[in-house]
Amino acid sequence: MTHDGGLSLRMQRVLRAPRSVVFRALTEPEELAKWWGPDGFATPSVESDLRPGGGYRIAMQPPQGDLFYLVGEFLEVEPPERLSYTFRWEDPDPEDRETVVTLSLGDIGGTATDLNFIQGGFATERRRALHEEGWTQGLDKLEELVSSAASA
Repeated sequence: MTHDGGLSLRMQRVLRAPRSVVFRALTEPEELAKWWGPDGFATPSVESDLRPGGGYRIAMQPPQGDLFYLVGEFLEVEPPERLSYTFRWEDPDPEDRETVVTLSLGDIGGTATDLNFIQGGFATERRRALHEEGWTQGLDKLEELVSSAASA
């Protein structure tokens, strides 16, 4: 699929937790650090100014290799329904370019959330596929985190 002049990634999940719990996990630095990134990655720090025009910076530590950073700017912040932000790597790969992530959270009976995710536009299919793998693993961890928080 193309979006904003490039390839896009679309994903959907039903999470067994209210939207407020999911939105907190997506936006609060301490919560985000618990699930962010592919399997085996650590998130040593998350800086965030959660408002339209505010920025964020996430440190990511792979199992092997040097620490690197993801940065961007919040475009839309509408708790607990919608979050949109730019996404770019500091010192990007030559195939990388800034993309836009949009997360829409639908309410399912007050006890579950329909999460719809879009990220685009990627410069290459290879970069889109890399992000799909990372987001799939991260969203698996998010699902586990919010499900356990909602049942606590």
